[in-house]
Amino acid sequence: MFRLQGSKVLAVDMTGDAVKAKNGSMVAYDGEMAFKKLSGGGEGIRGMVTRRITGEQMTVMEVKGHGTCWFADRASEINLVGLQGDKLYVESSNFLAADARLRTGTSFTGARGASQGNGLFTTTVEGHGQVAIMSDGPAVVLRVSAQYPLTVDPGAYVAHQGNLRQSFQSGVTFRTLLGEGGGEAFQIRFEGDGLVYVQPSERNTIAGDV
Repeated sequence: MFRLQGSKVLAVDMTGDAVKAKNGSMVAYDGEMAFKKLSGGGEGIRGMVTRRITGEQMTVMEVKGHGTCWFADRASEINLVGLQGDKLYVESSNFLAADARLRTGTSFTGARGASQGNGLFTTTVEGHGQVAIMSDGPAVVLRVSAQYPLTVDPGAYVAHQGNLRQSFQSGVTFRTLLGEGGGEAFQIRFEGDGLVYVQPSERNTIAGDV
């Protein structure tokens, strides 16, 4: 159902099924498609829903029909993640599309979200199906194991999945080590067993400071 055309365009082939996607990310489609907002009602391409979470705005649409839709957003790199009953945590700004059968929700992030200026919640996607996430530059998928915990700069974090625990190490970031940051700052530490997706270009944060 999901396939990449190059690294920056997602093609979704539909035969009567549906996909959830970031508002404004569809660049073309063929066949017969219907667009509606997820909270019910509102046919047509203007039928979108806006949900606001602690000041963070995320707009999502549902596309259903027969044919192919192509999605892209600001020439971002796109990564496909297959879920087999597990849960993916992804920053809302990095979410592009998901199989409509997947359950989406929110999860409390606390200090991490506050440091990034993205609010206190992040998007969760759970079930069986595919998810397309975006990154600024080609994403790197890093394995976390009991023997090898992982520490990540909050500005480079994109998503994670698996049995992982998060903690925050205050007082130092990669920027402050280089003398480019100021104030009290922190890194995210992941322990357990799972995967973490990071991007090579850091998003704008509050200088990593809390």
